[in-house]
Amino acid sequence: MTSMQSWLSHLPGGPETLSLDDVEWPEPRENQVRVRVAAVGINFPDALLIRDLYQVKPDRPFSPGGEFSGVVDAVGAGVTGLNPGDAVVGISGWGALAEYFCVEAGRLTLVPREIPMVEAAAFLFTYATAYHALFDVGRVKPGETVLVLGAAGGVGSAAIDLARATGARVIAGASSREKLEFALAAGAESGFVYARDMASTPAQKALSAEIKKLAPGGVDIVVDPVGGGYSEPALRTLAHCGRHLVVGFTAGIPAIPLNAVLLRSSKILGVDWRTFTKRHPKENRANVQELFRLWKAGEISPRITKTLPFGRVPEAIADIESRSVLGKIAVDLDINTARLSIEEEG
Repeated sequence: MTSMQSWLSHLPGGPETLSLDDVEWPEPRENQVRVRVAAVGINFPDALLIRDLYQVKPDRPFSPGGEFSGVVDAVGAGVTGLNPGDAVVGISGWGALAEYFCVEAGRLTLVPREIPMVEAAAFLFTYATAYHALFDVGRVKPGETVLVLGAAGGVGSAAIDLARATGARVIAGASSREKLEFALAAGAESGFVYARDMASTPAQKALSAEIKKLAPGGVDIVVDPVGGGYSEPALRTLAHCGRHLVVGFTAGIPAIPLNAVLLRSSKILGVDWRTFTKRHPKENRANVQELFRLWKAGEISPRITKTLPFGRVPEAIADIESRSVLGKIAVDLDINTARLSIEEEG
């Protein structure tokens, strides 16, 4: 094979601007591994990247897709511990929505053989983020009350699963009855449906009141991948010395009155898993191994609710952007190849 196919972003825009192009066959450089991609987990940053709305802006053209599973195809000079044929998962930032791509060996983790590749591809980003948030940053303890906003999303449902597994009491907040039912099935003890428009003061007060009914003594930890008008009402329900974990801003960046923090001696803590993986790779690898242990032991159960073939990548990213996905969505390159998908559609 002298060429392969890759979904590329040539100009900033939505999923419809992506094109499936023939590109040169990649060769691994020193300390790199060439991976035959098996599956890719689709995440909200993929949608932000192609619109130039993410904090990192790769040079164009680039392929989105930062979470993947695959098989080692070739290794560059200096690579140890990885060999052709090894099953791996990894986080790359971008580049994985291609038949093959090269990635630094340090970004890869061997996958236990009993774990399906599609499920493994959609596991690392959300579960490692949630694990880092709850355990490294939030220091969650058994018996504490954890409020999860965006509870039916990838990070939200992972946070529910992990908090439940450690013995915390979980309250779920979601934007629809269907999403709340999904969160309850994932292990939340109770929950509520919040309004889609949280711009007004009455709506925010009503949200705080709803949370306080479910947690009269206050919330110990808020897991917040939503932001916008939802953050302040959740922050105001924290117990003394509670922790508000800032994971993301799918509803926009909030403005927070700091008196709400002072009055409760609470903490607002940023959760930047991407930086954590770079600054503390050893600790991150230990987290990932613990996640695989919990998965194999049946203590957590990742949920992929939709799988699409490689030829439908724009649809997968559009689904994530619409915030309609429950749990995780994955692209499976082994359903058929990109070429077969395009031939079927054309």
